[in-house]
Amino acid sequence: MKCLVSGATGYIGRHLCQQLLARGDSVIALSKSGASLPDGTPTQAVDLALAPPAKALLEGVDVVFHLAGIAHQNADALAYRIVNGQATLQLARRAAASGVSDFIFLSSVKAMGPANTDLERKESDCSAATDPYGWSKWSAENGLLAEFSQGPMAVVIVRPALVYGPAAKGNLALLARGVRAGLPRPPALGARSMVSLGDLVALLCTLSCESRPGVRTFIATDGQHYSTRYVYEQLRLAVGKDTGVAWLPAFGWRLAAALLDLRRGQRGETTFEKLFGTELYSNAAALAGTSWRPQQQLKDLAGAMMQPGVQQ
Repeated sequence: MKCLVSGATGYIGRHLCQQLLARGDSVIALSKSGASLPDGTPTQAVDLALAPPAKALLEGVDVVFHLAGIAHQNADALAYRIVNGQATLQLARRAAASGVSDFIFLSSVKAMGPANTDLERKESDCSAATDPYGWSKWSAENGLLAEFSQGPMAVVIVRPALVYGPAAKGNLALLARGVRAGLPRPPALGARSMVSLGDLVALLCTLSCESRPGVRTFIATDGQHYSTRYVYEQLRLAVGKDTGVAWLPAFGWRLAAALLDLRRGQRGETTFEKLFGTELYSNAAALAGTSWRPQQQLKDLAGAMMQPGVQQ
């Protein structure tokens, strides 16, 4: 199978390219910078914000994995709209015109907007996105649905929950650094759905082999619910420590999170909400609609998450 992967040098893209090559596929890897992958695999320098890849790059391609985008940065709304929204549709149009059979788009649960309850949400349980990142992903999803529902190219939208694994990003990396530095045990608040890097990549690979007409949408989680306290405890246990002491009350965590937001110039969801909110999603549709089954839980990868600088 001939595959094209955008965002190939990203956290998920690197691992996806590795898995595709391992199963014998040929891979055209795209990145904005043109930097090589950690294993030396070259990438083609393509800035999707400016133009889709040349038609020659899509010649004979069976599957496009579109992973490129601006993720959880304090970019302006226009940049999100161009990179996450417009560039997605431009790439999908060029793929369809080139005869690509499958287009797999990595969206986000943030496209579903804020939760109205603490129950697990399914794909249709959406509200209006309140931040530019979530809105741009939602806009791209709707554009794909409108343009490709009846066309010959199969489109799959994948909405991963928070991704954990070696060298995890964002607040998971922050929490791992905090554990190494002696951070106190967090309060027992909230719960979140997550998915391992390996399981997410396995789902993407599975979808490329289980093509169906039309546009389908799947949430990706490992089926577990994780609190920040549980993650903290697993990270400590993975390096031979006990579960820690909760000497800092919840209001102290709220104050520290607010100061961090101020330092970062945080917009949208606050750090405290990210750490201690409840955000649950169901993977029932993916389990029913594909042969994929998650194989990992966070405790399985806690040791790797505590090793700074690990690359995938």
